[in-house]
Amino acid sequence: MGRIIAIANQKGGVGKTTTAINLSACLASYGKKVLALDMDPQGNMTSGLGVDKDNVEKTVYDLMIGNAGIEECICNDVLGNLDVLPSNIDLSAAEIELIGIENKEYLLKNEVDKIKENYDFVIIDCPPALSMLTINAMTTATSVIVPIQCEYYALEGLSQLIHTIELVQERLNPSLEIEGVVFTMYDARTNLSLQVVENVKDNLNQNIYKTIIPRNIRLAEAPSYGMPINLYDSKSTGAESYMLLAEEVIQKGEE
Repeated sequence: MGRIIAIANQKGGVGKTTTAINLSACLASYGKKVLALDMDPQGNMTSGLGVDKDNVEKTVYDLMIGNAGIEECICNDVLGNLDVLPSNIDLSAAEIELIGIENKEYLLKNEVDKIKENYDFVIIDCPPALSMLTINAMTTATSVIVPIQCEYYALEGLSQLIHTIELVQERLNPSLEIEGVVFTMYDARTNLSLQVVENVKDNLNQNIYKTIIPRNIRLAEAPSYGMPINLYDSKSTGAESYMLLAEEVIQKGEE
């Protein structure tokens, strides 16, 4: 049975999509069959994995409004072992079009249930908001990974996010759990990064991944070439970190 992991944080700019893209690609490079599912209308996960988001025939939007089944929307074999369910700006309209639809929290889950047996991992990139799209992702997922930027306000939105996850557990998806917190944009040259990591560890009784993702120029460049970091520059510290994170995620599932 495949694991479905939502990458969520309602704060923007915390390395959420970077984590979704590179975790997906690194899991695939370990030989796992992966579906990268883009629930963000910005479509950055889609383009970051080399899919032209403006020229795909069917996207998550078509799936959500019932225009297409999931198999019609998936772009197969985008990379070795990796399929992509793309998204683009059309998805931002779904929120409004779904008003009044019954059981709209389960639209994504009902479709993903049809194909989840085909994958070891489904990695869902959530939008940076606690919206209907994020709720759909969490109702579908078995667990959530929360990327946290190593900066002063890191903890600020976190209690809100955890509260949302708990509400989803309570009302929609009892089997949802917090997989863990991953630190991103770590700058070894600043004491602040270190303090944030310590602070979160002290204040949060959540699993925290050992792997910390550094600030890395190659990591920032890779999406503009439509490549995950392990293909763009496999020797970079960014690539090494995401490969280590993928390893931890795989091991966690085997425990």
